Amino acid sequence: MDALYYGDNLNILKEHIKDESVDLIYIDPPFFSNRNYEVVFGDEAEIRSFEDRWEGGINVYIEWMRERIKELHRVLKTTGSLYLHCDWHASHHLRVMLDQEFGEHNFRNEIIWCYRGAGYPKKDFGRRHDNIYRYSKTDNYIFNLDDVREEYAETTKERFSHYIGNVRNGIDFGTQSLNPLGKQPDDWWQIQPIAPSSKDRLGYPTQKPEPLLEKVIKASSNKDDIVLYAFCGCGTSLAVAQKLGRHWIGIDISPTAIKLIEQRLQKIGAIKEQTYTTINTPTTVNDLKEFKPFEFQNWVIDELKAKHSKKKVGDMGIDGYFSKDLWHEEAGIQVKQSESVGRNVIDNFETALKRANYKRGYIIAFSFSKGAYEEVARINAELEIKLIKVSDLFYKKSPIL
Repeated sequence: MDALYYGDNLNILKEHIKDESVDLIYIDPPFFSNRNYEVVFGDEAEIRSFEDRWEGGINVYIEWMRERIKELHRVLKTTGSLYLHCDWHASHHLRVMLDQEFGEHNFRNEIIWCYRGAGYPKKDFGRRHDNIYRYSKTDNYIFNLDDVREEYAETTKERFSHYIGNVRNGIDFGTQSLNPLGKQPDDWWQIQPIAPSSKDRLGYPTQKPEPLLEKVIKASSNKDDIVLYAFCGCGTSLAVAQKLGRHWIGIDISPTAIKLIEQRLQKIGAIKEQTYTTINTPTTVNDLKEFKPFEFQNWVIDELKAKHSKKKVGDMGIDGYFSKDLWHEEAGIQVKQSESVGRNVIDNFETALKRANYKRGYIIAFSFSKGAYEEVARINAELEIKLIKVSDLFYKKSPIL
């Protein structure tokens, strides 16, 4: 029932998700901010290249989103809802497109997620909110108002204290009564983002706070329902769904993100209880050749159970390393997503090892030239360098695994 898919969500939706099989969809897609992120994940400086650039402009972006919205509409149950999270860059374009695909009559709310923050522009008002568009598929949709009620303000409770409790079983017994479960939420939610120094921050640039997802999931799904997250990023939505007793489907195009999500789910018991499966992860060396460079580097370092270099840009030729607590001695690692790695790579790695005071090093690549092996034989009198093919690593044939 619970599944984590690696790959393009358009293909995953078409090939794996059945018609009208999902109760709730929350998507937090790229925001058309035209930024290119290289993002640090976690304590070991794991990098994911997070791109938000769209050649061709807004029309290309909207059509890219439209293809996915059509598939999401198809898999949503008639009682289901979709929440699309965006910001000012393309919100007005997305709203029009959603009206076209879901129907204007199925628009339910424009939720404003507002928050405080530091730093203000000198000639503009500070931008302190995101937009979340909520659509249903039909007029018969799930909405659990009582599950998301909020506490009344103290002044309100004091002013109407003698009326509290006059609503019972949905019947109003007072002319100005307050609901004992709390007030109905408005369409603006003031929830603070995760602080940069928080232990909960995983390094993902658009990581959302759990209380935001809790409100969405509680309002528009019931226990044991299936919720779908087509851009699941660092997995906040999946973790919250798991905690709230929902089944879930997560999709992400980044293998690094998939590994991060697996680690996060493991911490809350989802993997330990064997309640989920991962689908579409790489199964051949050719799959690895299609990875983006940083994704490939992350995969190799993780397979080695080594540590990632603290600096990914300007790392001086050391992409990862074995520390003494993981290995009998320290060693540097260099990753090359290349065939026929040659002599010059060996020479440069030799220099990098000496600079870092390593006595041993490993180069991982798809294949090596004859000159590379000859150069290693020459160097090994002074340093020990080993050449490891990705195929050996992939099929667990490497002596360092």
